[in-house]
Amino acid sequence: MKKLYITDLDHTFLHSSQSVTPFSKQIWNEKANHAQLSVATARSFSKTHEFLEGLQLNTPLILLDGAMVATTQKKLIDIKTLDKKIGDAIIHEGVQFGIYPFVISLNDHQSLDETFAVPAVLNSFQDYLLRNNYATDKRLSFKTKIKGAKDTLKIVYMGEEKVLRPLTEHLRDIFKEKIELKLAPEKYMNCYFLTILHPLGDKAHALEKVHEYLNLSAINTTVFGDSLNDIGMFKLAGTAVAVNNALDAVKQEADIVLAESNDEDAVAKYLQQHIKCD
Repeated sequence: MKKLYITDLDHTFLHSSQSVTPFSKQIWNEKANHAQLSVATARSFSKTHEFLEGLQLNTPLILLDGAMVATTQKKLIDIKTLDKKIGDAIIHEGVQFGIYPFVISLNDHQSLDETFAVPAVLNSFQDYLLRNNYATDKRLSFKTKIKGAKDTLKIVYMGEEKVLRPLTEHLRDIFKEKIELKLAPEKYMNCYFLTILHPLGDKAHALEKVHEYLNLSAINTTVFGDSLNDIGMFKLAGTAVAVNNALDAVKQEADIVLAESNDEDAVAKYLQQHIKCD
């Protein structure tokens, strides 16, 4: 049985230019026939394919922070969504803090098409993200009033820590085990993200689904990451590897901390050294 190597994208496998370097692409494709290689990312199916164009992808992908597990042929293996009622309730509570979220929902289980709902009131971080990263994104749907959706994959707030940390605690007090909350710094934009998911919609639960699908033991899995949403995978996998630019809290949970950062092809260099092509 080939071992599984699964990496986060942003700040881990992707260069800070949000691209895969030629070296990382070369090593990935050289090793893809000798191991099972995949990703676990906050990105959607469409965005992940866009970033990873030209890479061999034959293993299920963990997407949207773990809310979705799917093959590259769009076979849906697992999905965990929030219903409209709880989405509306979350948004109502956020309004009291003067902040509105993005709502990412699934339109169709066959095509895996999504809607990226955008509120009418944006803060400076949201506005910058849309103008610089999503200006031509066909998934965008601008709403006069942002609401929950039938199959909400995740609700995402962006803003300063002084706003989002109290909101996180407030939502945790109200909804308790009904939702999963992930508050983490965003290095590209010098702000924070608060991601709200189904309670079983995180990367760790998604990795368990991948193991079941592949009939593979966790001991034969190596995971790579940099952020707080990777810690669950770190605790589950046989080997947990943090890139050098990872958050300190993530490094503390890692079995190995690499000398290189994402901008120095850290993951690819590890794959080059540890996957034998004999």
